[in-house]
Amino acid sequence: MAEINHVTLIVQELEPAAKFYEEEFGLEPVAAFVFDYPTAFFKFANGQQLHLSEWKDEQSFRGHICIQIDNFNATFKRMKELDIIDVAPWGYVRQLPDGAMQMFVRDPSGNLVEITSHPRDKDKIDPAIFTDELFKPGLYVSGRNDFRGYKAENATLYTGE
Repeated sequence: MAEINHVTLIVQELEPAAKFYEEEFGLEPVAAFVFDYPTAFFKFANGQQLHLSEWKDEQSFRGHICIQIDNFNATFKRMKELDIIDVAPWGYVRQLPDGAMQMFVRDPSGNLVEITSHPRDKDKIDPAIFTDELFKPGLYVSGRNDFRGYKAENATLYTGE
């Protein structure tokens, strides 16, 4: 079966973006190839990589990467302090049917990043999050009423376990 080796995000300025992923998510910098443009490589705990490359490209509104974190409570608080939670593309902070928490934030270049907790941590979520103005119960509803695709009531983001 195929595996993801890396995801590349295009950033407007390399340094603030690299600092964001290193400091806010604890990603480990790794050596990048000697390209003739600004770039930084980072390693996730599972060995997959995030590559940041500085270019003046258009940003996606809904396209995103998803990062699973260990402490949703602290990360929610920090992202709220930074005022970077974005509810426009995919809706409010939510608890998915499998118990995982989900929120979307923008990095310093405007890239959309989904942040999720593991379903096994559903009992560790601070009850105050469920009453926060940025939280809404239930799945995101687009209003499109187009139900094509592979769907199930027992879906989860954690299929490899």
